[in-house]
Amino acid sequence: MANPPNGGTESRGGPKGAPAGDGRGAAAVRKLGLHTDPSIFFVSAGLMVAFLLLVLLLPTQINDAFTAGRDWIVTNLGWFFILGVTAWLIFLVWVALSRYGNLRLGGDDSRPEYGNLSWFAMLFAGGIGTVLMFWGVAEPISHFANPPQADVAPHSVEASREAMNFSLYHLSLHTWAIFTLPGLAFGFFIYRYNLPLRVSSVFYPFLKDRIHGPIGKTIDIFAVLGTLFGLAVSLGLGTSQIAAGLEVLTPLPDSVGTRVLVITVLTVVAVSSIVAGLDKGVKRLSNLNILMAVGLMLFVLFFGETVFLFRQIFESTGRYLESIVGLSLWNDSMAGYTKDGGWGWQGGWTVFYWAWTVTWAPFMGVFLARISKGRTIRQFVGGVLLAPSVFTVVWFAVFGWSAMRIDGIGGDGGALTQKVIEEEQVPLAMFEFFSNFPAVTLIQGIAVVVVALFFATSSDSASLVVDMLCSGDEDPGPVRQRLFWGISEGMLAASLIVLGGDTALAALQQVITVIGLPIFILACIMMFSLAKGLKQESHAVYALQFKEMQRRARLADEAERPSEEAVAQKS
Repeated sequence: MANPPNGGTESRGGPKGAPAGDGRGAAAVRKLGLHTDPSIFFVSAGLMVAFLLLVLLLPTQINDAFTAGRDWIVTNLGWFFILGVTAWLIFLVWVALSRYGNLRLGGDDSRPEYGNLSWFAMLFAGGIGTVLMFWGVAEPISHFANPPQADVAPHSVEASREAMNFSLYHLSLHTWAIFTLPGLAFGFFIYRYNLPLRVSSVFYPFLKDRIHGPIGKTIDIFAVLGTLFGLAVSLGLGTSQIAAGLEVLTPLPDSVGTRVLVITVLTVVAVSSIVAGLDKGVKRLSNLNILMAVGLMLFVLFFGETVFLFRQIFESTGRYLESIVGLSLWNDSMAGYTKDGGWGWQGGWTVFYWAWTVTWAPFMGVFLARISKGRTIRQFVGGVLLAPSVFTVVWFAVFGWSAMRIDGIGGDGGALTQKVIEEEQVPLAMFEFFSNFPAVTLIQGIAVVVVALFFATSSDSASLVVDMLCSGDEDPGPVRQRLFWGISEGMLAASLIVLGGDTALAALQQVITVIGLPIFILACIMMFSLAKGLKQESHAVYALQFKEMQRRARLADEAERPSEEAVAQKS
């Protein structure tokens, strides 16, 4: 195993507890009792505060700027997002099946720290749990009532099948490929090369020791900001759904003020888990969260059309796998001839999903690497790609097909279509859906709690990771340091809600598409960096194996060669 120069403890800025760097930044870090890289921490925090001030002082101008930026990106670079994620998925499958699959994320004798169940619960709850709760009903109904393909009739059998295919395309293998690629790269370079726990470490094959300089720190600052904005979008979606649920269950109206109140309360819950740390806080919340989510899914499965749903789980899996090649490369290039032109549908769905998800790539990558240390590359890729994807298929088959059956396949649409499409009340879709089941108030209340827990697990996981990205150390930093990031995430999410007002979802899409572009470019370079690192590792392993073969051959030759004493006796 090759160890790069200036890696290991030297790259961490000294012994644990000593702040990295020197000069005024290091003095400020020591004075505040922090353990972090001053350049990354203060610049990231300063840029975030500057954005919050701009939103407060110039909301209209900021909104217009993000709208123009998003329109340009989806029109000119939408194809780049679609091709890029597909390339990452193919690359990951190749790596897992290649000779590199047996390499461990860590030393050759390292073993996993977490059991499979806790590992899956943490990666899922920290990943797209909020997304599945928000879109589990809303996305299939959206595509069912407004099919992406122009020649498909709304609410038809074909529309229902297409709706399920697109929903699975957006939230199964491709989404988890966006998480798996950085997770694999971080685990490989951080634990096998003993580099700091930072995004810049992934680019060591290209940058070498410059990962510790201005270029590396710039990459890390982008990663921290991307993580904060990506989380803010997820928290915004989750908050919208919680506020919609509270409007159904309580006298509270679904307003901007209610959403800000929800963010405030849940941020307090999240920072409480942050203080407890990864093993106690995140692990416990994640396990509870996944159990409650599975409970909701089983409720729908057994109190709905059970036989029909079991059949659709298998059939939807087959149709998804059958269509995945076409979906992976389809970019609606004929939109100008068949519809209104432009990137309207795919810009609002696929490109938004990939831009949004990739802003989570630094957070999820470091988080996955941290909880996956000791696993082989094949175990990591197989687990992170396949296990959540299988769960996603089952989740959408249960919720999506139930929703489309309730809305009326072959008809003109029902209450769900009215809420999601006509009234554009997307956050209410799940609650309208549950109104068709027994114990409606209880189930809607449980749904609100599940979304809130997903909110908390996402927030506390991201806060711990942002702290790690700034310090370069997997050990938790001081409590005040982690509290700062947890509170900051809540404030950023609240500011985006206020910026968007009644059209908060559209505003969140615009912001995240613009922020996601530079992170997406970094992730593309990351794939080539990982390929180069694996190749160098392979050469080093082969060199050691060749030397070992030579040594054994020499010993065997010496054992077979008669000794001088035996030759003398024979003569």
